[in-house]
Amino acid sequence: MTWTRSYDSDKDSRPTTTTTRGGAARGRTEMRVIVPLQGVVQGSGGLVLGSVIPCALFYLLQLYFKRHRSEPTPPPPPPKLTEVSELHRSLSRAHLSGRGSSAPACVSARANSIVKSGDSPYHVGLKRVSEDLYDELSNPDGVIQLGLAENKFSLDLARDWFAENGMDSILSGGGSSGPLSMGRIANYQPSDGLVELKVAVAGFMSQAIERSISFNPSQMVLVAGATPAIEILSFCVADTGNAFLVPTPYYPSFDRDLKWRTGVEIIPVPCRSADNFNISLSALDLAFDQGKKRGLKVRGIVISNPSNPVGNLLSREMLYSLVDFAREKNIHIISNEIFAGSTHGSEEFVSMAEIIDSEDLDRDRVHILYGLSKDLCLPGFRVGVIYSSNENVLAASKKLSRFSSISAPTQCLIISMLSDIRFMQKVIQTNRERLRRMYIKFVAGLKQLGIECIQSSGGFYCWADMRGLIRSYSEKGELELWNKLLNIAKINVTPGSSCHCIEPGWFRCCFTTLTEKDIPVVMERIRKVSETCKSPS
Repeated sequence: MTWTRSYDSDKDSRPTTTTTRGGAARGRTEMRVIVPLQGVVQGSGGLVLGSVIPCALFYLLQLYFKRHRSEPTPPPPPPKLTEVSELHRSLSRAHLSGRGSSAPACVSARANSIVKSGDSPYHVGLKRVSEDLYDELSNPDGVIQLGLAENKFSLDLARDWFAENGMDSILSGGGSSGPLSMGRIANYQPSDGLVELKVAVAGFMSQAIERSISFNPSQMVLVAGATPAIEILSFCVADTGNAFLVPTPYYPSFDRDLKWRTGVEIIPVPCRSADNFNISLSALDLAFDQGKKRGLKVRGIVISNPSNPVGNLLSREMLYSLVDFAREKNIHIISNEIFAGSTHGSEEFVSMAEIIDSEDLDRDRVHILYGLSKDLCLPGFRVGVIYSSNENVLAASKKLSRFSSISAPTQCLIISMLSDIRFMQKVIQTNRERLRRMYIKFVAGLKQLGIECIQSSGGFYCWADMRGLIRSYSEKGELELWNKLLNIAKINVTPGSSCHCIEPGWFRCCFTTLTEKDIPVVMERIRKVSETCKSPS
């Protein structure tokens, strides 16, 4: 902004001021000095001096400010390029940032609840074995595995078959013969399983049960193992906050498989040794009513047939009674039959599929769980089966299978293996014979130590009564004995409390991870611990 001063003779020589915009702040500062001087000089020396002196002062001040104005800071020279190897990690953004350290990254409440839930003795034992596994030659002082239901009896049969047919079966796309089919194993396939595999699995299930039952492949959904299969069924028939009735003792990992991601609750239904741990309808009814009083909506019953961990079978009459109970309460039944082909006694195995086939009622509320990890001795192949007549359950399960689909090479290999009918018959028969022989020897060894077992007809385990070895008849006394067996005898067994058994002192012992010559080693280790234990008074 520039200021000028003029005089009007008609107005008593009073100065007038006009303003012109556009001057800088420095100009305004300079003219505030010039204007008073101009008035003084003009009043005494006339118009010439009053005009020249201010102008001279103005230019002198401009020159002065120009010389003494601060110079702009020159830009810093570009940094010298160095080799990548000379860079130090300390020059990261975290160190250069002026904002300070950031807060830790948070995870979901769901993840936190799983992390903080801790491991049961069942999972602690499995971890301990993985760190110090027994081997007769390389680690004879290691921990012997009796806590994992893994069958190694027929691995030799599977190994021989793979050696002869494995690669050809994969590259031919599961067919017995034919040209190389990379597209079959490299391209996307249906997430709920190839149709050919469903047909093959349906045939194998009928063989394993050894009864005149046919399974419909169109009612199957195949996923990567029995664990995602039962989780999907739980997701389909129950909402978060609903509950399942589960007879105890039950498989320890049901606490994870049924609950972790679905938010479903489990209501244990106690079974007692006086009844050989068989299911009681009165106990089911009582548990159902107790769930209602707690505000829980019961959506189904989860049963295992053969039982895990006891090994007993459900009779035909009990299966009919369970269907009647489910109809009365308007709930579902999930029948876990993953050990259906691994029976070793004279008792008859009856599948829930046979029950619903005999009556064309309530098919929509019965769902069967199966897999190839036990009967075919291939847990690492991860093949689980959902079998249901409920169209909505099947439709939802097919969509959910995208999160746990079986790899295409695995499917092609299993198709070829299951299609070898003669080989499958040999596997089932040999497996049953070896199971029976090993069960008899193992139970006899325990009996010599004074440890009795519940009569078992299926599964890879026996349910051993060690109540005489615990110091106090309580869960604490049971876990003290479990700790001695794990850390002194170096034998991993599953305590009954991990299976929610209400009677302390029962243990599950899986014998299918052993060889016959391992049995004396196991019994000697148990004997040393038993001698240090006192019977309860």
